Amino acid sequence: MFEFFFKYPAPVFSKGSFVLLSGWPVWLLIALIAAAAGGVAFLVLKRAAKGPVTGLRAVAIWALQTALAALLLFMLWHPALTIATLKPQQNIVAVLVDDSGSMAQPDEAGGATRKAAVENVLNSGLLNALRQKFQVRLYRMTGQMERLEKLEQLTASAPATHIGENLKQVVAEAASLPIGAVILASDGADNSGGVDLETIAEIRRQRIPIHTIGFGKEQAERDIELGDVQVPARALPDSRLSAVVHFQQHGFSGQKAKITLKDRTKVLAQQQVTLKNDGVAQSESVLFNAGAAGVRALEISIEPLSGETNSKNNLVTRLVNVDSRKPRILYLEGEPRWEFKFLRRAVEDDRTIDLVTMLRTTQNKIYRQGLANGDELKDGYPTKVEELFAFDGLIIGSVDAPYLTPAQQTLIKDFVDRRGGGVLFLGGRDALSDGGWKLSADVDLLPVVLPDRKNTFVRAGANVELTSAGRDSLITRIEEDPAKNFERWKKLPYVMNFQDPGEPKPGAVVLVDALPTTGGRIPLLVTQNYGRGRTAIFSTGGSWRWQMLQPLADKSHEMFYQQLLRWLVADTPRRVITSTPRQVISDESHASIRAEVRDRTYLQASDAKTEAHILGPEGIAETIEMRPDPIEQGVFTADYTTPKPGSYLVEVVATRGTEELGRDTITLRREDGVAENFRTRQNRELLEKLSAETGGRYYKPQDAQKLGTDISYSEAGINVRETRDLWDMPILFLLLIALRAAEWVFRRKWGVI
Repeated sequence: MFEFFFKYPAPVFSKGSFVLLSGWPVWLLIALIAAAAGGVAFLVLKRAAKGPVTGLRAVAIWALQTALAALLLFMLWHPALTIATLKPQQNIVAVLVDDSGSMAQPDEAGGATRKAAVENVLNSGLLNALRQKFQVRLYRMTGQMERLEKLEQLTASAPATHIGENLKQVVAEAASLPIGAVILASDGADNSGGVDLETIAEIRRQRIPIHTIGFGKEQAERDIELGDVQVPARALPDSRLSAVVHFQQHGFSGQKAKITLKDRTKVLAQQQVTLKNDGVAQSESVLFNAGAAGVRALEISIEPLSGETNSKNNLVTRLVNVDSRKPRILYLEGEPRWEFKFLRRAVEDDRTIDLVTMLRTTQNKIYRQGLANGDELKDGYPTKVEELFAFDGLIIGSVDAPYLTPAQQTLIKDFVDRRGGGVLFLGGRDALSDGGWKLSADVDLLPVVLPDRKNTFVRAGANVELTSAGRDSLITRIEEDPAKNFERWKKLPYVMNFQDPGEPKPGAVVLVDALPTTGGRIPLLVTQNYGRGRTAIFSTGGSWRWQMLQPLADKSHEMFYQQLLRWLVADTPRRVITSTPRQVISDESHASIRAEVRDRTYLQASDAKTEAHILGPEGIAETIEMRPDPIEQGVFTADYTTPKPGSYLVEVVATRGTEELGRDTITLRREDGVAENFRTRQNRELLEKLSAETGGRYYKPQDAQKLGTDISYSEAGINVRETRDLWDMPILFLLLIALRAAEWVFRRKWGVI
């Protein structure tokens, strides 16, 4: 229909350049149109003075006659398009066919596969039409591009699709071959994250249009598909963790589904959820216990529902490294009090935390407990970087700020900012504003703006209540069910005292509020990230009543403090921190390893020698040297190709001369035959974007035969510039007739013919 009105296919207009071939200047055309408009206006106004065509009727007649004159003048200037076309038989058209496992998917129950649909489109005249004009090369597209002699060699069994890598090979061949255009027949499912900007830029530089033909349904009819599942890469033993499960479904809206977390055969957690509307992204948090130290290969799955078309995308694997280290926390308390005693009791049975305490019993006497040896802290609170940075977390109780020297206060700030440790400030008569911390070097650490006054510590009762953020936080999760947990907190005995901590800072999160019996509401538990670490305020010294006034079997107080202190130190970094963008790599072999290295004072150690020792399946043992990052100080990177599927243990060791700065381990897992089970619906967005960015077009299978003519319009390969006349387009003649007919209809209606 488009060609019937406009004479040429749509690509001619989108790719061509508009020109006027008459040789007469454009300003003359504009001047004549203006003169015609003025002349018509004069005649219309002259007739309007003598006849019934006045006002808006005169304006309508003037507009129609002026448009008619302008159109005739425009046609006299000989409008045309110039467009580059490929020279017949001198260019290559590369036809890339997706041969991955997703192309074996039928789009209807018992229907033909996508592979069969591709063969049908290409064999229904498209390949023959292309071969009459060009040299056609067939390729199968998998992890890499492979040449095909005939379509019967397609198997739709490749474990992965890397569209970007395949197009890079096309670009490389175009450097020595006259490739005029590329046809990409695919469902758009890509396992490598799409096509990078560098590849797109190189394709555009060589002006190679990528025409895409999309196969497969754009929406699954009855399917639940897991997306990303976020779990912590590291955890302390017996920690309560949250797996955030992202998924969407089609065809099961409103039904119930069960999410299961398993460690091999052991079920760690199960949760029933109600499915949202079709196509709506859904996220659910599932709590589970990290268990003992070791590597957990978690299987997260959604139980398949009746009639589901693809149950293979209902399960993913994630790794959690449950660390065997025992973080050390230094607790400085300024006076003997019940909170000190019950806090120690709350964590004394926690095998994941090592609590060292310093209790000021008199002005010049310190009682030390939990020491590594008799000499530890014998000179009092640490004054050296190495001493304080040996700990992972700090607790500051009812201690006035002047008790610590300015250098010690600055050291606490460095402990959080540079070391990456956690600091918890407790309420008390010598704490926070009452202890002069507003004037200390650590005031920036606090997650609140302290009140500029004294007497903020009040010996009066206050009930506690979770905030909306506290409902979702693992720190305050005493009951598994969020609603029950909220009610459980409201039923806790009131705290014996509270302290006004001031206003929370913009980046802070309030988890618990205190509701004093005297009225009002103040923040009780406030957290904040600062630098590489984190800080918190628990503005009371009276939570010990949660233990004293409840049954002996009630563990609310212990659970709260254990979870709070684990949060404080769980992410405190060592001197060597190893990470990878993806611990589980599906259907590819490349893994990136990153290590951040610091010395004993936690300054970046860019001069360190850093090696990665790798142990893999079937006795694989390799050592690779990591290279310094040119941008980030103290960061080292390495690329590793996993030769076989399975789990890999990577230990990174950093040394400076004969001194070992530190070591760290991570676990990688390569899984093959997995990626093609996910995102099996057509990724039309990727295909359309790819074609639009490169000057090509997206086609549905039923429209693909148009490629036989559309593909000729290209500026790549060997081409010639052609001129296409526009003055004789049917649409222009129809427009002339329409303008004249419209004027006649109006005149007849107004009785002025």
